[in-house]
Amino acid sequence: MKFPERLKKPGYKYLAGILLAAAVLTAPRWGRANLRKLAYFHVRNLEIRGVKYLQPDDVVARLRVDTLRSIIDDVTPLEARLRSLPQVANVDISRRFPGTLIVTIQENLPVALVPTGDGLQPYDSSGRALPIDPSRATLDLPILTTPDRAALRLIGELRAADPAMFNRISEVAPVDGDLVFTLNSSLRVRTSAGVAPQRFRDIFPVESDLASRNERAAELDIRYRDQVVARLE
Repeated sequence: MKFPERLKKPGYKYLAGILLAAAVLTAPRWGRANLRKLAYFHVRNLEIRGVKYLQPDDVVARLRVDTLRSIIDDVTPLEARLRSLPQVANVDISRRFPGTLIVTIQENLPVALVPTGDGLQPYDSSGRALPIDPSRATLDLPILTTPDRAALRLIGELRAADPAMFNRISEVAPVDGDLVFTLNSSLRVRTSAGVAPQRFRDIFPVESDLASRNERAAELDIRYRDQVVARLE
């Protein structure tokens, strides 16, 4: 096989791309300045990864990348623009030569919906209101009666540590310094704000024991160490 024909094979194209990228990124400053002028290195594509609730069109609009920008240019200002969005926790922009920027986003995920005068407002675990329209996104989240930061933090910890328990929560309400979680079975779980999310697992054997005796609890109280207090209906 002749050498020019080998260059047409995918493996050789990939190797050539790696060598080209290395040459461009390690070139002296004056060399890169000249390469920026070449239309071959102008940005022609944006590849958006990692978004779930954030709209890709919003990402593109915030980046404000035009076709005269070179892929060799510093991407730090672009990353800073995206980090200013409340839904963005982190962002990394990489290059695929000759003309693609790959934008990988880590979102601040909503953990609860809080009623407002205009409807339901999504919040993340840090207490930040997120500009997500519930009518445009599927948000199967618990309702939090007020944007209590301690409650949002605990709900977020539950989502990360125990998704099965998180999916059982229908409502959370701060009550007299405690937090009352209403599960989708109408069972209430009363706890303190500083409880570890693993503590919620202690209700499972109590639920099973009550069911075996044909009894039902209106509320399970896990505020006390190593105890679950059942208040029966």
